[in-house]
Amino acid sequence: MFKYIFAFLICVASLQAQTFNEAKMDSLFNLIESNHKGMGSFSIFSNGEEVYQKSFGFSNVATNEKANNLTKYRIGSISKTFTATIIMQLVEEGKVTLSTLLSDYFPSIPNADKITIEDLLRHRSGLFNITETEDLRAWVEKPQSREKMIERIIANGTNFEPNEKTQYSNTNFVLLSFIAEDIENKDFSNILDTRIIKPLQLKRTEYGKPINPKDNEALPYVFENSEWKEIKLQTDMSIPMGAGAIVSTATELNQFFTNLFSGKLISTESLEAMKNAKEGMGLGLMKLPFEEKEVYGHGGSIDGFQSFAAYFPEDNVSIALTTNNLYTQVSGIFIGAVKTYFGMECTLPDFSPKETIEVTSEELDKYLGTYSSPNFPIDIYITKDGNTLIAQGEGQPSFPLDAIGPDIFYSENVMITLTFQPEEKKMLVDQGGQTYELTKNKKE
Repeated sequence: MFKYIFAFLICVASLQAQTFNEAKMDSLFNLIESNHKGMGSFSIFSNGEEVYQKSFGFSNVATNEKANNLTKYRIGSISKTFTATIIMQLVEEGKVTLSTLLSDYFPSIPNADKITIEDLLRHRSGLFNITETEDLRAWVEKPQSREKMIERIIANGTNFEPNEKTQYSNTNFVLLSFIAEDIENKDFSNILDTRIIKPLQLKRTEYGKPINPKDNEALPYVFENSEWKEIKLQTDMSIPMGAGAIVSTATELNQFFTNLFSGKLISTESLEAMKNAKEGMGLGLMKLPFEEKEVYGHGGSIDGFQSFAAYFPEDNVSIALTTNNLYTQVSGIFIGAVKTYFGMECTLPDFSPKETIEVTSEELDKYLGTYSSPNFPIDIYITKDGNTLIAQGEGQPSFPLDAIGPDIFYSENVMITLTFQPEEKKMLVDQGGQTYELTKNKKE
């Protein structure tokens, strides 16, 4: 829940295109829709203006309501960029500093006297991720008090010492939400409204409530047994707060990112601080792998919704995708859309089934281990479950792989192919048309 994407892998060509192949872009989303592989909305802004918008699938299957440019979606962890912007505004106003200690607000939290506001923003606090607790399903749909959430944070303790490393944790931004409330003496929803929504005149962005289909708010679905089935789980938004509680549209996400990067919300100095990344993580922004070009953004996943938004500073382009169903991780489709916009070589998805081969549990042993590369943003852990190979990106959900050839494994859900070279202790990662070579940890 509230996870960011597995990886954002784009090979770069010349990105000078002023026009793009709209027909091919339409074909991408029409193909997804006609094959029941996803539903949602997509938007592109260039120089502050929307130059493309496409909605596909249904916002409400039961009433045959088609998605449109005004359909609202839960955006999950993209909320973190909004929250980080609010914190930077408070820093500019002298109400808090990046070096302020967590103990100034919550002294009973483990290591609070060592954890700074900046550590929380960068996911370097070491605090356990509250949304990974074993009993989450028992309380995730029920309103939770601040006191109860703090109690859980204290009980779950820490994973490592502050500023030792980067490890994604929603706990960080839940705490930042509470801190903003204490500073402003307002509910976080009111802070969001006052500081971002009203100044930018966003009409379809808000702090989430129970989903209201009558207000053109999408319901989440999964496609099973040749039909759409509604996902009934709805996280109560008192839980994610500024870590994942915001609802928006693809268009308004682009409005937010465009205004953020054009200096309408925070100063140039504050924006540079947000962009300054350690291990790929800035302050509420991710610096995404991109040859020769800079790109910043964030992804989100919650209750069956997936979303992603990214900004390309040198091109003044913002691209956003919001979905209420997607057969794959959002990165795969987002990559294809980005490539299409910038006139790069891009092959439309192939939804035809791939032939698989059988492998034994013993045959999988030679692949197991941790793989990494200085050119790849995260480590990949390879394990097994019986005779099924399992992959997991650092801080990401795990997923099974199908064997499709000797030493070759594929996941349709993540749109990724892993080709192993056991003798060289290497693994090739192919996603979105880009291939990376990772090396197995020498100790394994």
